[in-house]
Amino acid sequence: MGVDEQTIDPADGAAEAAESTTTAAAPASAHRYPIAPGYRVNVRTGPGTSYRIVRTLPLGMRVPIYCQKPGERVTGPYGTSNLWCNIANGEFISDTYVYTGSDGYVAPRCD
Repeated sequence: MGVDEQTIDPADGAAEAAESTTTAAAPASAHRYPIAPGYRVNVRTGPGTSYRIVRTLPLGMRVPIYCQKPGERVTGPYGTSNLWCNIANGEFISDTYVYTGSDGYVAPRCD
């Protein structure tokens, strides 16, 4: 079980960023889910910590979830799970860092 994400320094707390401009555009009606407070979450090319990091989400980010798939089991602020969320084309984050209000799927399974 690898830790996929990193916590922030308290000094960085004032720098809560708006949504990154590199996030894929979602339809205006797409529901966005909040990332756990105090975490900058690594976005990876696949559903596990062995996949390459493509970017890191800023504090206070909300993300769309287009589909979900099983992958590496990770422990985060919202528990332990092998569920990974696709937030953009070829970009995944562990479901354990996203507040969805559910321990299961909230989006279709990825192909």
